[in-house]
Amino acid sequence: MATSSEIRSAERSFQHHFSSMVQQRDTATFGMWMFLLTEIMFFGGLFTSYLVYRQAYYQAFVEGSQKMNIILGAVNTAVLICSSLSMAMGVRAAQMGNKKLMVILLLVTILFGFGFLGIKGVEYHEHWTNHEFPGPNFHFETGDPAHPATDPVHTEIYFGLYWAMTGLHAFHMVIGIGLVTWLVIAGSRGAFSPIYYSPVENVGLYWHFVDLVWIYLFPLLYLISHKHS
Repeated sequence: MATSSEIRSAERSFQHHFSSMVQQRDTATFGMWMFLLTEIMFFGGLFTSYLVYRQAYYQAFVEGSQKMNIILGAVNTAVLICSSLSMAMGVRAAQMGNKKLMVILLLVTILFGFGFLGIKGVEYHEHWTNHEFPGPNFHFETGDPAHPATDPVHTEIYFGLYWAMTGLHAFHMVIGIGLVTWLVIAGSRGAFSPIYYSPVENVGLYWHFVDLVWIYLFPLLYLISHKHS
């Protein structure tokens, strides 16, 4: 049974051009799924480009993949999986009307998000200092004198796609952290209730999508071309 304060909060959030809160929530959810569909097409184009170039310059991409830090990539994968769990629990807490628990879980999600970006920053620093950033200063060596780079020109394409795909993903993570921060501020002020929690649910969908993109990026960039000595 909703309290009077929860009912008043829902009434303030209800937009006049909807016939009911249910219709408002369904419309917001549909709009978020449509937005995520455009994001899927956007990242899908990048994934397709990677696969096409990998097929054309397989050896160059294999050599580029050896420079990926699988340990840091795996840790970041675990961090994002944990963040999805805390986000899902935060959405559930919002649905149950547990404001305090929701705020705590969303703060944990933000912490995981910053952890991911911090680890990714360490990786970026390594590539930057090794001159593995596309451009006039790009320089690639395998690190093994017995097996020098066979195609450094096309290895630059690998790193170009790596920086573009992971950079865009990191940018989406920054947006996600900003959105979850807004949820924490609004939620601590009592903006959400069991009657009205669609913003928390939709930001959760966005967060899970960003995590899912990384689940594809990790094997694509770190694993499938990596050869262990």
